[in-house]
Amino acid sequence: MADLSLHKLILILTGVFLFNSSASQEWPDWRGSNRDGIWKETEILKKFKNNTIPLKWSIPCGSGYSGPTVSGGKVYLTDLIGKPEMSERVLCVDANNGKIIWTYSYACPYGNMSYPNGPRTSVVISDGKAYSLGTMGHLFCFDAQTGSVLWQHDLNREYQIIMPIWGIASTPLIFENKIILQIGGSNGASVLALDKNSGKELWRAMDDKISYSAPILIRQAGKPVVVVWTAENLNGLDPKTGRVYWKIPFPVKMGMGISTPVQYTDYLFVSSFYSGSLLVKLGQETTTAEKIWSRVGESEYKTDALHCVINTPLIKNDCIYGVDSYGELRCLRLETGDRLWEDLSAVTKNRWANIHFVEHGQQTWMFNEHGELLITELSPQGIKIISRAKLIDPTIGQLNRNGTGVTWSHPAFSNRCVFARNDSRLICAYLGE
Repeated sequence: MADLSLHKLILILTGVFLFNSSASQEWPDWRGSNRDGIWKETEILKKFKNNTIPLKWSIPCGSGYSGPTVSGGKVYLTDLIGKPEMSERVLCVDANNGKIIWTYSYACPYGNMSYPNGPRTSVVISDGKAYSLGTMGHLFCFDAQTGSVLWQHDLNREYQIIMPIWGIASTPLIFENKIILQIGGSNGASVLALDKNSGKELWRAMDDKISYSAPILIRQAGKPVVVVWTAENLNGLDPKTGRVYWKIPFPVKMGMGISTPVQYTDYLFVSSFYSGSLLVKLGQETTTAEKIWSRVGESEYKTDALHCVINTPLIKNDCIYGVDSYGELRCLRLETGDRLWEDLSAVTKNRWANIHFVEHGQQTWMFNEHGELLITELSPQGIKIISRAKLIDPTIGQLNRNGTGVTWSHPAFSNRCVFARNDSRLICAYLGE
């Protein structure tokens, strides 16, 4: 009887452990595990108490545009250290208390780069390794636990990168044994795949000028396809070989493809500040693609459909939701791009005003450039703001917005917490019930 009771207790405890484990979610990559901005954790608060979000911890950090990632109880971040020399730094901190576990710094002068406020890409965690791509093309593979450098590349020197005005901002993509990068290298190395364990080149592809958009992995006709939005085309490539399956021309002015491509059923959608939006339909029996529509306005003031800057749109219920050039939150019909509504309540109207979307069940959580976190519901009829509260103060390094600054870095949602940064702090706030 005692053995039976012990057995039952073990089963109960195991069940609790498994429940808690399954309910928690890591955020080891740009926009989450699948780069889709979906947060699935349960037992999350429904409304902010007294319109405030108490912090669990807050630690100093340097400036930067890169968003934090979370894996194995650790938070990873990159920042810029200006003294005694301009250096980029990779940080690993304890997710529970913010204590620094390891750091790694390297000299990285930016030269004449515009918006020289720090690194752009997120640290990607895979199979116990942490991958960091710096603004000037410094690529590192670290032991995620200890910070030991396993291999490294100076991609700018090795591949003669045609450096865009804002540097390298496309977070690398991990696929099987490969790390895939949009770097704009010369001699057919616009896109590059390296062995993720050794750093050895596996393939290179295309001569396109690059954008700032992160690639995504989709399945098409039963095959994996990596979608890379360059400054010239929306491309579908074989991630195993670099072969170009399909190419849809969509040149973007100044390379301002910043938001991540969005997949919805058989469709892909991208949107740019100057160049408007493009909807593509994917072949299901073959690795092909065709343009459904593209729409662009007369200017940055007179826009048509949607002209996203930093915001990555979301698509649900056959509608596209995104933030236009001056912060206008818009809803479009998927099939045509026609506007259903526009709202100016989520962020103050400014040039390049930004909101990051994260889907949580039927709700859309928004982190705007004022450092506010909003719990909302989006529908073809409009936006319902359930709750909003200040999470972190904006800072002026990323952009001096009338002396108040912005928070343009994407937050991470993991372990029922939100992790966010500005140009001086990395913070964690608990969001559980």
